[in-house]
Amino acid sequence: MSNEDVLSRKDLKAPDKFQEGANRAIDWIGGHKKQARLIAVLVAAGVVLAIVAGLAAGARSEKAGAFAYEVLRAVGAEVTAVPLPGQPGPFFATDAERQKAVIVEADRAIAEYGSTPSGRLALLMKGDAQLRLGEADAAIVTYQKYLAETGPEQSLRFGALQGIALAHEAKGKLDEAAAAWERVGREAAPFADQADLERARLLAAAGKPAEARKLLEGFEGRHKGSTLVAEAADALARLGAK
Repeated sequence: MSNEDVLSRKDLKAPDKFQEGANRAIDWIGGHKKQARLIAVLVAAGVVLAIVAGLAAGARSEKAGAFAYEVLRAVGAEVTAVPLPGQPGPFFATDAERQKAVIVEADRAIAEYGSTPSGRLALLMKGDAQLRLGEADAAIVTYQKYLAETGPEQSLRFGALQGIALAHEAKGKLDEAAAAWERVGREAAPFADQADLERARLLAAAGKPAEARKLLEGFEGRHKGSTLVAEAADALARLGAK
């Protein structure tokens, strides 16, 4: 990594560098967490702020933040057959190549600064990349490691919790996926409505329509003001009468 690539305290004064980091964080959220409808932008800002906080904390944290920034660069890289004129890159021919690069950069950050906030952020992004590559079992292990190393106050834990649910579903383990979404509802309160909706979908797909109906029938009462009320009502209507 060259001196030009390191996001330093001086870089924080440059709006374009901060905006680039924010855009990459938002791409990271949107690329994998398509269900995260409520506070995705807030969390994306949290990703950038985690790096900024690290940079402000001292030399070691500054280096850790620079490593995490490299992971974000890989996450936000363009997928294109040819380099794009006027764009700084990096570029990858396929999304699979991009995700592999994310894992490489994440592993570097984890190996050097795994105990720092930036290192744990890299761990979470590694899990996302593994899931996008279809490596569901490896992703679950990575997400579980992230959860084991962070406390309940960490706002990005929901990403690992959701990732575990999505990984189980990718494996065709619908009961395990439904249980994982139940955990999302317990441990990530802002996503409790989404968790119930996803859980109901999985229960119905697993041949448990009665359990799915029970979740959906009480949805509006449990989640007053939720933007997903209409979607839950539609899902209940599709299940039909008892």
